[in-house]
Amino acid sequence: MAIDRQGTALAVLRICIGVFFVFEGLGKIRWFVDSSILAATFAEWSRSAAPGSIMHTYLERVAIPGVAIFARLVPLGEISCGVALIAGFMTPLFAFVAFFMALNFQIGSGAVFKFSFLTSGYGLPVLGSTLALVLAGAQARAKKPPKAPPRTG
Repeated sequence: MAIDRQGTALAVLRICIGVFFVFEGLGKIRWFVDSSILAATFAEWSRSAAPGSIMHTYLERVAIPGVAIFARLVPLGEISCGVALIAGFMTPLFAFVAFFMALNFQIGSGAVFKFSFLTSGYGLPVLGSTLALVLAGAQARAKKPPKAPPRTG
């Protein structure tokens, strides 16, 4: 019996990045009851952003005004995406949501605009992994074993 190397590799990637997102979300669980934790992070990022930069504009127009919503959506989204990826449930959709959340973090923190983005474990590996799962589509989903042919005779 031949091993589906691509499917197996995608399953390993899917499960590993899923575990990563579950634990990232669990680390932010306190945000549900205290959005000031995230607000303080946004304020710090905003202070370090150059006025008029993409990072500053994003923080001032999107992130800071929506901090109460994001403080709840981010941990919920990370945990949900992680569980869905581990289970292989709607992989392309949940991988896209995870990619979008990670990209928002990278833009908001300004990390994507720095050389260190290229060497950070939270940068290209996470964005590349989630995007690869989006592009792999149905092949990255959990596969059910084939049904045995009916016995005759």
